[in-house]
Amino acid sequence: MNTPAVLLWTALLSFLPISELRGGIPFAIANGIPWYLAYPCCAALNALVAPGCWIFLSTLHRLFLKMAWYEIFFNRFVERARRKLHTKVEKWGWLGVAVFVAIPLPITGAWTGTLGSWVLGLSRRKTMIAVILGVLVAGAVVTSVWLLGIQALRIFIKEV
Repeated sequence: MNTPAVLLWTALLSFLPISELRGGIPFAIANGIPWYLAYPCCAALNALVAPGCWIFLSTLHRLFLKMAWYEIFFNRFVERARRKLHTKVEKWGWLGVAVFVAIPLPITGAWTGTLGSWVLGLSRRKTMIAVILGVLVAGAVVTSVWLLGIQALRIFIKEV
C-alpha cells in the first residue's frame, strides 16, 4: 500500500468511534510508518474528536429539543445518568473523564468520553483538556503494547 493511502486509512481509523487509537496506531506501524510518527499523528487526529463531537452534539441537540418526544426522552435519559453518576462525577470530575478516555478498550475513548461529559454537563474546556490527556495516555499505551508485542515475538524468528 502506498504512503498516501496508509496515511488516509490511519487518519480514518484514528477518527472513527470504533477503532480510534486502537486501530490507527497498529495499522500505521504495520504498514511501515515509524512509531514516533504514528503516535503523534494518530493522537492529534483522535484528540480532534472532542471539539468536533461537542459542536455536533450542541448543534443537533438544540435542533432536536424543538421536538417534544426528544425532549422527554433526553430529559429522562440525562436525569437517570446524572443520578447514577453524580457521586462519581463530584469525586473525580474531569480527571475521571481523562482516566476513562486513557483506557484503550472498546467503548472507552474520545467519542464516549466527550458524549458522557456533554450529557453530564461538564464544562467544555475541562472536557477538551481531559480528552487530550486521555488520548495521549491511551496512545502511549497502545504504541507501547504494539512495540513490545512485536519485540517479544522476535524471539521465535531465526535471523539468518
